[in-house]
Amino acid sequence: MRGEETAGSNAPAGAEPTDADLWVRLRAGDEYAFRTLFGRHNKAVYNFAFRHSASWSMAEDVTQATFTTLWRRACEGTVDDLHLESARPVLLSMARNEASNALRSAKRHLRLVDRVESVTPKGTDNTERWLAEEKEMGHINDVLGRIPDNQRAVIELVAWAGLEMSEVAQVLGVPVGTVKSRLNRARSKLATTEIAQLLGGVG
Repeated sequence: MRGEETAGSNAPAGAEPTDADLWVRLRAGDEYAFRTLFGRHNKAVYNFAFRHSASWSMAEDVTQATFTTLWRRACEGTVDDLHLESARPVLLSMARNEASNALRSAKRHLRLVDRVESVTPKGTDNTERWLAEEKEMGHINDVLGRIPDNQRAVIELVAWAGLEMSEVAQVLGVPVGTVKSRLNRARSKLATTEIAQLLGGVG
C-alpha cells in the first residue's frame, strides 16, 4: 500500500467530484466513492500513521485498518455526515485512533514492530534509511510522550498533517479556542526539548 495513489476506474462522466460529494455517496455504500477517497488520501493517512507509530510496518497496517473500518461503516450505514470540505481530517483522526490501538496492542503482547523484512519494500536496498527514519521518529514520539495525549493530538494534526485549526476542532469535537490553547501549552512544555524547532512555525 506504500505510496499507492489510484482513484479507481469506472468513474462517472463529468466534473471531478468533491470529497463532500463522494462522502454522501460513500454513506450510501458506493464503492466508486470509497475507492476514489482511498486514492486521494491513502498516502497522507500512511505518512501520518508512520509519524504516530514510528513503524513503517505498523503504518501500513493502520492504513489498511482505517479504510477497512471506513468501508465497513459505509456498508453498515453508520458513516457520519462530513461537515468539512475535505475528508482528510476525518480520515487522519480515524488513523490516529487505529494507530493508538495498534500500539497498545503491541505493548500488551510485548512485540516490537521493527522487523526489517516488513519495513523494507521488496526489491529495494533502502533498509538503512527506513530503519533510520523509524529510529528518529521513535525518538520524537518519546519526547511527545511527555505531554498529555489531547495536546499531542493537536501537535500531530496541526504540525504533521497541516490541518487548519477549524478542521482539528471539528474532528476532535472541541472549540477552536481549545485547540489553540492545547497547542500553546504543548509548545510551552516542549520549548526546551530537541524537537522545539519542529514546532517553531506551527500555529
